Amino acid sequence: MKLLLTILVLLTVQFSFAQNDKLGTWNIVNFKYNADQKWSVWAESQTRSQLFFNHFFYYEIKGGIGYSINKNFSFLFGTGRYATYSNDGNFKKPFANEEFRLWQQITMNQYLDRLKFEHRYRIEQRWLTNGGYRNRFRYRLNVVLPLKNKRLDPKTFYLTAFEEVFLTNKAPYFERNRIFGGFGYKFNNAFVLQPGYIYQFDYRADNTKSGKGFFQVALFIELEKHKSFNEKLPASVD
Repeated sequence: MKLLLTILVLLTVQFSFAQNDKLGTWNIVNFKYNADQKWSVWAESQTRSQLFFNHFFYYEIKGGIGYSINKNFSFLFGTGRYATYSNDGNFKKPFANEEFRLWQQITMNQYLDRLKFEHRYRIEQRWLTNGGYRNRFRYRLNVVLPLKNKRLDPKTFYLTAFEEVFLTNKAPYFERNRIFGGFGYKFNNAFVLQPGYIYQFDYRADNTKSGKGFFQVALFIELEKHKSFNEKLPASVD
C-alpha cells in the first residue's frame, strides 16, 4: 500500500513540473486469448496525440505469443510496427520515424494480501528508419490494488500505478522514464476499462531532455478456451 501511494505522489510531482502543459491522449486496446493454462496469444494497438484527442502523431500495432509456467512466472515473445508522424496535424506525413521491433519478456508476480506486484523485464531489438539498429532494456514495476474486494472480481474498482525505466547500451544509457497512476473497473471476466495519467520523460543523445503528460485510457479484452493459471487482472500494456 505504501509503495502504491509513493508512486502516486511521484506522479503528482511529475505532473506539477511537466515541461509541456498541453495534455495529450494515449489510447490503448489490448487483447489476450488464453488457448490453455500455459499458452496465450496477445495483440495491442495504440494511438497518441499531442493535444486532447487532436493532433494524433503516433500509432503502434504489435502482438506476441505467451507461455506461463504458473501464475507467478511467464514469458512473452513479441513483435510490432511503430510509426511517428509530424506533430502538426492528425497522422500527417512525412514520417518522423518508422520502427520494426522484436522483444523477449519475463514477467514475475508477487502478492501481499490484496496487492499485486508485477515485475516486468524486457529486452528489445529495434530497427529504426532514422537511427539504424538499437538495443534497449526495460524494467517496470506495476502495482494493482482492488477496492472493497480482496480479489479483482467482476464489478470491482481498483487502483493501479507503475514506473518504468528504459536503458540502452549506448550513451545516454538512461533513455526514458514513465510513471502512471489511475484506476479501473472490471465489468466481467472479459472486459476491463482503465483510465489514468501517464508522464513520459526522455533523455536524448544530444543531451536535451523533454517531458510530456498524457490522459491514458485502456480497454482490456481477455478471452479463454480453458481456464488459465493467471488471476484475471488487467493485462500488461506497453
